[in-house]
Amino acid sequence: MVLRRRGGGVWAVLMGDIMKSAASPQVHFRWPQWVPYTLVLGDMMALLTAFYFGRLSHAFFYHLNPGWVLLHWWGNFAQINLLVFFVLSTLGIMAFAFKGHYSRRKAFWDEMGEMLGVFILLLALNAAIAFSGKWQLSRLWLFSTWVLVLGLLPVTRWLLRRTLQRLGAWMRPVVVIGCGQNAAEAIRALNSEPMLGYSVERVLVPGGSNPTAGRFPTHASIEPLGEDPLATLAALGKPHVVLALDMDQWEAQERLVRSLGLSYPNLTIAPPLRGLPLFGLEVMHFFSHEVLMLRVRDNLAQLGPRITKRLFDLIAASLLIVLLSPLLLYIAWRIRREDGGRALYAQERIGRNGKLFGCFKFRSMVMDADDRLKQYLHSRPDLAAEYERNFKLRNDPRVTRIGKFLRRGSLDELPQLFNVLRGDMSLVGPRPLLEREIDRYGANICLYHLVYPGITGLWQVSGRSETTFDERAYLDAWYVKNWTLWYDIVILLRTVKVVLRREGAY
Repeated sequence: MVLRRRGGGVWAVLMGDIMKSAASPQVHFRWPQWVPYTLVLGDMMALLTAFYFGRLSHAFFYHLNPGWVLLHWWGNFAQINLLVFFVLSTLGIMAFAFKGHYSRRKAFWDEMGEMLGVFILLLALNAAIAFSGKWQLSRLWLFSTWVLVLGLLPVTRWLLRRTLQRLGAWMRPVVVIGCGQNAAEAIRALNSEPMLGYSVERVLVPGGSNPTAGRFPTHASIEPLGEDPLATLAALGKPHVVLALDMDQWEAQERLVRSLGLSYPNLTIAPPLRGLPLFGLEVMHFFSHEVLMLRVRDNLAQLGPRITKRLFDLIAASLLIVLLSPLLLYIAWRIRREDGGRALYAQERIGRNGKLFGCFKFRSMVMDADDRLKQYLHSRPDLAAEYERNFKLRNDPRVTRIGKFLRRGSLDELPQLFNVLRGDMSLVGPRPLLEREIDRYGANICLYHLVYPGITGLWQVSGRSETTFDERAYLDAWYVKNWTLWYDIVILLRTVKVVLRREGAY
């Protein structure tokens, strides 16, 4: 969780995030004062490009020559379409500016979620104007334009930031103040989002602390903060600062916290709090009182979000079953053809509220898999530890030829779409537990029981079989505490990437 100081109006926020001087000899800046305007210009170019090529939908629909359509003026409808699109695009740029897309660094998927929200609002306004019947305009052209915007805008932003990154104008030096676990976690979080452009250049250690260099996931130099922190930071060129003290250091470093909080303009605070739901966390402050309160919100404990998640599951699972039905039938035929055994089986798993259910899978092992496993582990006791970690073996002798192919692409789990329709599972959620895994899950089992297990989840897109069981339980708990529909969509998109790359699958 990161709390960041804001204030000073839109211009102040816009310009306050631009580094005025190079903070470290390891990072060189070129034209940093142009960066926000370049980002705005990039979005404008993406919008105009989408509008220009959106006219192609007319060419295809009315069987016109695409080249002629793009190279000639488009008649009386063009003026109204251009006016409507100009107004809506201006509103979109203003919304992005208000949300800080041009002035503050944001994690990729959070920014994409905000972009999608703005896009849906603009599309709704477009529909209201288009179907009001007051103006003669091309609805096909406008709606085709917004479909192109949804694809062009993220790609343009990514390409532009990569270009700025290579020029040195996007990278921003960061100094982390701290010496414990909280500082290490803050560095890992920054390193996990390379498109943020934050480069940890130094770790400054407050007086009286003795850090261990090996604990930090960075090659940055570790140096003392000194008696005058503001002077130390000024000598470094006033870089962006992340204050990441551990809980036992806050009282001892109260003077440091006050000094930086009141005097330093570029400050991000990473409080040493763990286990809280982060999404929707609301900061409360009181007039004339130096008290900070955090109001948490558990989305899946509310009826509305649960209904939304269930409707999304039903609609998406139904569509996927219809689209994938030829593949499902082909896989079932191939399995039966290989050894004559059944194509599907149902394995008992623990579901919501601790209830047992039959989790459907395509059979990827031989018919007498359990007996063969006992014989194999008895003859190879050195593999027992590997099996105990996630109840999987990298080279499992029980897996059939077609089963190896199914497992590499996680195709053996496709029948679980029917579990989703039955109400046993969700598309996204914690990995369904075996009964023997309950005791190993620890205190997080109470969170597991609150939701339906998922076909995919945060664990599957974060290393899958390469992660330990404890890491899996932590990721499942994080997902339950921080659920949003957008995060479900993000996990589904990342699942496609993981499956295509076959990451961590065996």
